[in-house]
Amino acid sequence: MNDLSVRTIMAGFSHPLNSPKYGKVFFQLFLGCVFSLFQLSASATEGNGATQKLADKKLVSTVKNYLEKMAVADIFSGTVLIAKNGKPILRQAFGLASKEFGVVNKIDTKFNLGSMNKMFTGVAIAKLVEQGKLSFDDPLSKFLPEFIDAQSAKKIKIKHLLSHTAGLGSYFGKAFFDAARARFRTVDDMMTLLKDEKLLFEPGSHWQYSNSGMLVLGKVIEVASGQSYFDYIIKHIYQPAGMINSGSYQLDHVIPNLALGYDKKFTDDGIVYTNNLFRHVIRGGPAGGGYSTVDDLLNFAVALRGNKLVSAKLVTQLLSVKPALNSTRYGFGFGVDTKNQIVGHSGGFDGISANLDMFLDNEFTVIVMSNYSRIAQPVADKIRELVLRGR
Repeated sequence: MNDLSVRTIMAGFSHPLNSPKYGKVFFQLFLGCVFSLFQLSASATEGNGATQKLADKKLVSTVKNYLEKMAVADIFSGTVLIAKNGKPILRQAFGLASKEFGVVNKIDTKFNLGSMNKMFTGVAIAKLVEQGKLSFDDPLSKFLPEFIDAQSAKKIKIKHLLSHTAGLGSYFGKAFFDAARARFRTVDDMMTLLKDEKLLFEPGSHWQYSNSGMLVLGKVIEVASGQSYFDYIIKHIYQPAGMINSGSYQLDHVIPNLALGYDKKFTDDGIVYTNNLFRHVIRGGPAGGGYSTVDDLLNFAVALRGNKLVSAKLVTQLLSVKPALNSTRYGFGFGVDTKNQIVGHSGGFDGISANLDMFLDNEFTVIVMSNYSRIAQPVADKIRELVLRGR
């Protein structure tokens, strides 16, 4: 059994349960999870050992068995898709989209992406490069001459913002959490949260994950294109990729087939679920918070790797690490695992967890979307382990 996987699953709970009254409940759930992981590892290493390639059919049956146990234990709720050469070989939904009304998740249920929107922002910048409207080496001052101030705007380059090396932080701070969510519907609305932003380090000298940097890129897209960020993403990413169930929806509007996010807590009164309606953004933007489905994310992956969104040269630039910028695990809007040749992105918040893995050397794509906190990544990690073992 993989101890790391057990620890990762444990992290999916809100906190360890210390109450003797409910210790038994927690222990039973944990045992069910451990049993699932044990069964998965055992299945994966049957036959001629761990080095033997897993047949697609065996991979699918092993993952389904794992997910079904996770769903029965109420540890996983969401959708999972595994594709090979752009064609799904596993595509399944589990759990409830709405606990309040007992609505089940379906394969086309829309889940919150969290930070996965950063991929779309990265591709949109690359499209503007292809259109000749900007360069990765352009200073921010070309588009926003006074952000944060005139001197900083000259230092920060587009490539720094794309790679989280610009020296900016995160706008999800006190000002955001103290404000009414309904105020933040446009990129300009969101940019007001950056009024106190300061340069944390010289651009290009360090790496620090930055929601603020990606938001600034959203404004750059608007200035360079003359369109709203949302319209540009629809025209140049969603439409050409065939992403018909994706968008940065305004959550006080009626949006069909949308999963509500839930956070699980263990209390003296038992297991309590809280939804994230009043904690998250009312509308997603350049840094995250949009919605999509597993099918749409597969369409995105296929379109990107097929050079239908931007040229092959630009795709390579997006999906390559930038050591010269001190970005050794991140490209331009995409996380990069150079050892295993996997690219993609994850996303998370209370009641939100999602992950996209694109395997560059064997044509697998793995997508996990959940309306539970912190569970998509450990599920994706376990599937990743199996796919890599089957190389």
